[in-house]
Parts: sequence; C-alpha cells; structure tokens
Amino acid sequence: MQIVFMNRLSKNASSDQELFAQLWIGEEEGVWSLGWKDFSIAEETVDNIWYEGGSWSEMLCVYRHELAVKMGEGYRPLIEGIFHEEDSLPNRNTEHLKLQFYSEQHGNEKIYEELCAWRRGRSSSERKAPYILASNRLLRLLSTFLPYTPEELLQLPGVGQGKAAQYGTDWLAITSAAPREHQFPLSWVHNEIDDESFVSWLYKQKELKYKKQLERLRMRRLLLQGIECGLDMEQLKEECGVSRRDLLEAVEELEKDGYSVEKLIVQELGRMPQNEQEEVWNAYVELGDVFLKPVLYKVYGNEFTAPGGLDLYYERLRLIRIRFRREYTDVSAIAANY
Repeated sequence: MQIVFMNRLSKNASSDQELFAQLWIGEEEGVWSLGWKDFSIAEETVDNIWYEGGSWSEMLCVYRHELAVKMGEGYRPLIEGIFHEEDSLPNRNTEHLKLQFYSEQHGNEKIYEELCAWRRGRSSSERKAPYILASNRLLRLLSTFLPYTPEELLQLPGVGQGKAAQYGTDWLAITSAAPREHQFPLSWVHNEIDDESFVSWLYKQKELKYKKQLERLRMRRLLLQGIECGLDMEQLKEECGVSRRDLLEAVEELEKDGYSVEKLIVQELGRMPQNEQEEVWNAYVELGDVFLKPVLYKVYGNEFTAPGGLDLYYERLRLIRIRFRREYTDVSAIAANY
C-alpha cells in the first residue's frame, strides 16, 4: 500500500503529559484506506482502520467526520488545514458563532421553554413547521441574551427585519419579563469565552455536519443498490432506515444528479391506472410543476379525500414529476442546440 497523506497530532492530557497520534490515508489498486494510530498506550501500537473501500468521496467524508471527533477531544495537527476545505471564517461569522457557543453554555431554561411553547402554539395556528418560525439556535440566543427592545432584538444573529416585524412583539413579551445582568451590545461576550473550549466546540459542530454528510452519502449508496435490485419504496425505507418522505427527496436528488431512478418509478406506478397518470401529466403541462396541490385538485377535484390519507397520491405526483422534468429538460437541451 502506498501512503498518500500522513499527519501527526498531539493532545495535552495533563500538565506534564502529551499524547501523540498519527493519521494516514493509503491507496492500493483503487482501494482507499484511512487509519489512525495512537502512540499514547504502552503496548505495541495498532492501526485503527476508519475506512476501507473504493469510494474517494465516502473516504473523505469519513476522514472529516472522524478527524472532527478527535479534534473535538483536544487533538491538534502538526500540519494545519487538514480538513481539505476552507477553514477560515469571516470575523462576523466568528462573532456570531461565539454568541451561539455562549448561549449553549448559559441559556435560561425557563425562558427557553416558554419560547418553545410559543413556537408550538404559533406553528399549530399558522400550520407551519416549527423550524420555519424559529430554530432551536435562535430560541437559545433569545433565552440567553434576553433582548428588551426591538433594537436589541435585531443585534442577534438570525433576526432580520422580517422576522422581527412578524414575531418580535411576541418574543419581547417573553424575554423582557425576565431579569438580566448584562447589557447590549454584546461585545463583552468575547472576553467571557475560553478560547480552547470554543475551538473544541467548533470541531463538535464540524463533527455533526460531517456526520450528516456521511449518512446522506451512505443512504444514496444503499438507495442506488436497492433500486438496481428492484426494491420498492417500502423495502427501500426499511433498508435505508428513513421515512418515505425523506426517501422520496433522496430519489429526487439522485435524478437531479444524473442517476437513473426509472426502475423504481416503473415499479411504484405499476398500480396506478395509465389514464390517471396521463391526467397528472397533462395537469403539469397546464399548471407547471412547482406546486403539487393544484395538480392534485386538477386531477381529483377540490373536495378529494382518501381513507388512508393523501400521502400515496402525493408520492405518485412526485414520481410522475420526476419523469416530467426529465423529459422537458431533455427537450429544452435539444432546442438550445438549434
């Protein structure tokens, strides 16, 4: 095996002890290997293999995730920039991240729960997903820094004029009722943060980010293998361990990225009458393919209901839309060449 990359890392275990480790990437006949060797133990060192396989992109994803875990534990590399991506952050983003870090350490749980209760109620009344109204991160910021005025509210990252106008009065009614010991602006936060703890937290955020990327990459591989083997949606759901909705979104992404999912579409639409499929297609031609509800009403009527719910009907609309977009993209590409 040929070693194509290697780096040495160290970690201060105590005031008088430093731990060392080695990270390496190797390649042999198209097979990538990724490993970690810990030199901190007394017995003979053994490579801990993180990845072995033929996919460079999957190996790189595993590399970034596992490295972020180690750096979150306190290891630091001899050679910087080892994530093979842009590590530097604009100063403004760094300040925002410090506010987020501080809010996770010093949040007011009582106010946070009140804000969460507000979000649940507003989400139900507006029929919107909770995260559209406000993310957990934003509620943490609100509960920690407790703005009293609209001007203070706008100093928090994630609060723009639109959000402030829409929900600011509700938020301030909750946050301004709580006593606070600090003031705005929040420039004082910088001096309250331990730099090493903040850096470790940043690597924890990278770990979570790369974990999601890795899960997505592995699901795509399982999905492609399953489609090729003739699995249907329910079997793919069990194989990938995700909901049918998430599965369908992944299928749409695969099609967008140039992979063929026609085998799955044929199987899933096999139980849908051909004339019904044609009506859906014609509705897309007439109404466009951006929104599904108008197409559903066009084909089945405004008062349409189904005993088991509408999920299956929306699934079929989305599968037919994949075909529709594929054909019209191909037609547009041909027309562009003339």
